[in-house]
Amino acid sequence: MMKDSIRVKTTLSLYLNYLVHGMAIVILAQNMTALGHQWKVPDAGVAMVISSLGIGRLLVLYISGFLSDRIGRKFFVQLGILTYIPFFIGIIFSTTTTQAYFWGILAGMANSFLDSGTYPALMEFFPKSQATANILIKAFASIGELILPLLVAGLEQDQLWYGWSFVICAVILIINFIYLSFREFPQMTTGDDKLPQVKYAASNVESAHHSKPSTKRTMLGVILTLFGYVSMATFYLISQWLTKYGEVVSHLGMVHARFLVSLYSIGSIIGVLLMAVIVDRVVSSLWVMIGDTVVSLVVLVLMASVPQELVMNACSFIIGVSAAGGVMQIGLTVMSDMFPAAKGTVTGIYYTASGLASFTIPLVTGIISKSSIHGIMWFDVLIAIIGVACTVSVAIFSRQLNIEYKVQ
Repeated sequence: MMKDSIRVKTTLSLYLNYLVHGMAIVILAQNMTALGHQWKVPDAGVAMVISSLGIGRLLVLYISGFLSDRIGRKFFVQLGILTYIPFFIGIIFSTTTTQAYFWGILAGMANSFLDSGTYPALMEFFPKSQATANILIKAFASIGELILPLLVAGLEQDQLWYGWSFVICAVILIINFIYLSFREFPQMTTGDDKLPQVKYAASNVESAHHSKPSTKRTMLGVILTLFGYVSMATFYLISQWLTKYGEVVSHLGMVHARFLVSLYSIGSIIGVLLMAVIVDRVVSSLWVMIGDTVVSLVVLVLMASVPQELVMNACSFIIGVSAAGGVMQIGLTVMSDMFPAAKGTVTGIYYTASGLASFTIPLVTGIISKSSIHGIMWFDVLIAIIGVACTVSVAIFSRQLNIEYKVQ
């Protein structure tokens, strides 16, 4: 059995990758003006480059998840790091959006490789705390999203080169790759282990784990996959456009507008820590999903209809708690529990949907931004409505299939 000290060291190294990933999520948007000047394009042009990350995810996520169940987790984590590093270096030397688009695709592929190796590895490291282990990935990503705007603001204030933010990310990944090379990973599970999150009724255990999925169970998987798209789209849109929305619609200064992203990230961190404590201990995964999507919808309606300073400050924090506090990871855990022998494949399917969101959302919002920055927030309201419909549908199908999501 693996020693706890070895497991903790490897786990922290895995989480560090996602701190850098969190910085990567917002690094293009936070440097939108500087990159726009470098590439000689407006904000919509930078948004188009941001969409390239989604293409990269879509290209390899499913197959990398499939291969993760066969080749191993460590290989894909290391491949993800090696693929991410050129993105940070390539962007700062790009002179056109075409060049930048290539590096963005590479970053999306890197994210997919990391997901395919990290999520299954953490579920195998902590089989009795899978939801918590996966939710903490979001905590580290949120810390990265919090740090990056502050770093960019500091570079601007001191009139330093914007590219240092990219270089710092690359250096962290290089060091972590070397460290991770000496770390031990757990043995891959085969689906025979007892999984704690989803409790099947006795009559359904055999069919849930050994037979072909029923039509309703397949539909539940489809709905959860759609939720992977919607949950990603809801907070991804906020992370990319909150600064611009605060500046243009709420008429805030640039420093204050960037501070909205910091408030959002702080809310996300608090939300993740809260989820890690209460999910499947105090409140079931299903009720957490429903509650988060409903709160996100209400908050987005407020941000779209009353874009005042105090409202924006409060709502930026709350949307971080609800939409970016780990609800997407909870959805993955629920779906993985339904298909325990194929965690890598399920991760690939689920995050292919989220990759589709990270590709389509920047494209759609880039088009909307040409006529109305305000309209972007109403578009997010529409996405949140679909999210609520998804979680309610999961509850209905789970009841029909006699699947119980119990607190432990």
